[in-house]
Amino acid sequence: MDSPTHIVHIPRRFVLQEWGGSETFIAEVSPRLQAKGFSASILTTKALDPTPEETYKGIPIKRFSYGYPYWGLAKGARGQLDKKAGNLFSFALLWHLLRLKEVDLIHLHTGKRLGGIARYCAIKKHVPYVISLHGGNLAVPKDEQDTWTEPTKGAVEWGKLLGYLVGSRRVLDDAAAIICVGKDEYEAMRGSYPGKLVEYLPNGVDIDRFAKGDGVAFRTAHGIPADRFVYLTVARMDVQKNQLGLVRQLPALLATVPNAHLLFLGHVTNRAYVESVTDEARALGVLDRVTIVPGVPYADQALVDAYHAADCFTLPSLHEPFGMVVLEAWASGLPVAVSRRGGLAALVTEGADGLFFDPQAPAGDPLGMAAVLASLARDTPLRKILGAAGRATATASYSWDIITTRLIDIYRRVYADFIS
Repeated sequence: MDSPTHIVHIPRRFVLQEWGGSETFIAEVSPRLQAKGFSASILTTKALDPTPEETYKGIPIKRFSYGYPYWGLAKGARGQLDKKAGNLFSFALLWHLLRLKEVDLIHLHTGKRLGGIARYCAIKKHVPYVISLHGGNLAVPKDEQDTWTEPTKGAVEWGKLLGYLVGSRRVLDDAAAIICVGKDEYEAMRGSYPGKLVEYLPNGVDIDRFAKGDGVAFRTAHGIPADRFVYLTVARMDVQKNQLGLVRQLPALLATVPNAHLLFLGHVTNRAYVESVTDEARALGVLDRVTIVPGVPYADQALVDAYHAADCFTLPSLHEPFGMVVLEAWASGLPVAVSRRGGLAALVTEGADGLFFDPQAPAGDPLGMAAVLASLARDTPLRKILGAAGRATATASYSWDIITTRLIDIYRRVYADFIS
């Protein structure tokens, strides 16, 4: 056998209600792997979802108990760590994976202690593992990284020994391949691991699913008047995504686009941040021009309808490893305007399938958010050109079928090298 048959995906969590990029990748490629003769399954923890077993599109999911190895964690800290980058450990997943017979290749979607568990078990079972980097620490400012560990302040960590035992610091070193979603991370990993298989494999999009939606129904459901020019941002409500910066430029945008309306759709990972967004909109007198729709599951038709309720898509992120939502906007036929940051700079071609702005430029700057977004509202032909070009880009390069075919090629190369 020169190709792996049984693929086991291991993400830190797999939550149908609070979706993220890694969950989307796994959920989209796994059924396509099945259709091509592979067996795919998901092993993860009960972080944010205690359901022990279920299936998603025919893919079996098993979730295991877990913990954060700290003494003295504050009340509510576990939930905060579950939402963002908590360094957990699962003995139950470790024992299950060691006993699992049907596994030819492990596809890891996280690092740290859980990544160490996968590494340890792969070595013990004599099977290869690959790791996908869905946007790690390369572009994340230190002050934001500090928020990830904020819930552990005042607690005493005893889990470093666990990490040492499973080799959590060697997850990248011992991986058979490193798969990077973002171009900047890909370049960095190639430099750090010159002798290793490092592949750039972006996220994809379901072209057919996002092609049609009921925008009128979405506007009606959320009280958005039909005459508003809607700028949609689909992203979790978090400092990184910079919804607050966009709200601060809304008065300047309204000066040239009087019917402008911001629509924010995404899961809340930072409740205090959401409050700061609404407080700022209220203080600026533009609260009636801001709609926040939290927690729409990825599989919900409302997600597709939201794109079709918009006139333009914008992503004002302060940093962004890739930008899967740009693909969804393109598949929906929307023109896009995004930050020239991280993976977005490699994804979008200025003037061809989108526009860039500087998310930190002041409102009067011609390269700032307000100016660029206003230019789109004023130029109907440009919006049509960018929307059509974006859809063509998504169809030609980013359909999930194309991404899955490329992933299978990586699996086969890794497996062939491993058994040779």
